[in-house]
This record gives sequence, structure tokens and C-alpha cells, in this order.
Amino acid sequence: MNILIRVLANSLAILVAARFIPGFIFDGTWLNLLFAGAIIGLFNSIVRPIVHIISLPIIFLTLGLFYVIINVAILLLAVSFVPSLHVAGFWPAFWGVIVISLVNNLISSLVKK
Repeated sequence: MNILIRVLANSLAILVAARFIPGFIFDGTWLNLLFAGAIIGLFNSIVRPIVHIISLPIIFLTLGLFYVIINVAILLLAVSFVPSLHVAGFWPAFWGVIVISLVNNLISSLVKK
């Protein structure tokens, strides 16, 4: 059940980001949206912890700001596997990460209550 909620939260976050961020474009069906949410969730659960452990010294030196760069890189990597999702560069990916994180945190807090 938790995985389904994560996929739906990621899908909703992608829609919100595509609606409000120029250069963050989703042009697919609902099935493509669920696929994109699943891919982003998969990358966040498998790739991100490995990269965080490897880059721990840099994260420590930058006082945690390197987390944002890691999340942007993982989003851009995940987008390369989803043909219906396009990100036009670093800044749309940066703001996309911010929006996706905010929407996911909001949904997680609502589901826990």
C-alpha cells in the first residue's frame, strides 16, 4: 500500500511541477504519468541512497547543500527513462525537485494522519 501511495504522490507531484514550472513538460497519458511516478520512486529508493553514501564527504563539506545537486541529477537521470517527461535543463530540474519534494512531503503528512 505504501508503494502505491508513493507512486500516486510522485505522479501528482509531476503534474504540479509540469503545471507551474516552465521547461518541465509532461505530455503523456495517465498511464505514462503513473509510469513516470514509479520510475522516479524507483530511482529515489535505489539510486539515491547509494549516491548519498558515496558523496558523504562532499555533503558534509557543503553543509548539506550538495543534496540538492544529487536530487537534480537523479531527477534528470530518471527523466531520461520516461519518454513523455521532458526537463529543459538544470533550473527547471532544480525547481522540479523542490516542487516534487514539497508535494511528496505534504501528501506523506496527510497520509500519516
